[in-house]
Amino acid sequence: MKGIIRELLGLILFIVIVAAVSFFVVTFVGQRTQVSGESMETTLADGDHLIVDKISYRFRDPNRYDIVVFPYRYEKNTYYIKRIIGLPGETVQIIDGYVYINGALLDEHYGNEVMNNPGQAADPITLGPDEYFVLGDNRNNSQDSRSANVGVIHRDELLGRAWIRIWPLDKFGVIKHE
Repeated sequence: MKGIIRELLGLILFIVIVAAVSFFVVTFVGQRTQVSGESMETTLADGDHLIVDKISYRFRDPNRYDIVVFPYRYEKNTYYIKRIIGLPGETVQIIDGYVYINGALLDEHYGNEVMNNPGQAADPITLGPDEYFVLGDNRNNSQDSRSANVGVIHRDELLGRAWIRIWPLDKFGVIKHE
């Protein structure tokens, strides 16, 4: 009888430890998310499953071209995934479909095509000390910082950085950001 109780207590302790470690990992280290929509094509596709790195930005600032996940402000449990284009203190403007940072054309190759709608970025947007300007790679099919309902993203809103694609298996691997 003592052997059964000892086995049962050992099993319960194991389950508690696994649950605690899982909670710690999901809360502070990484989280699974699924891409919904076409705003990041061709980099990420609708239905891709990713692991979001939630720990990197505790030790370093986000970089230009990082693919980040953040909550949509107006709908609970809805997250957006976009690419950082503008960094704190910079002025971002879209002129004739191209991104300019501090008046200089941004040398980037992520947009699928010339942007049809500059949105709020038709006029210069100067980012504050903790603000980021984000765009989807599929520029003409993306709700991003050009839209009033998304706007600039604050540092504390960043859930984390897209890290690994885990599904589909034929595309499994670390996600390139630059």
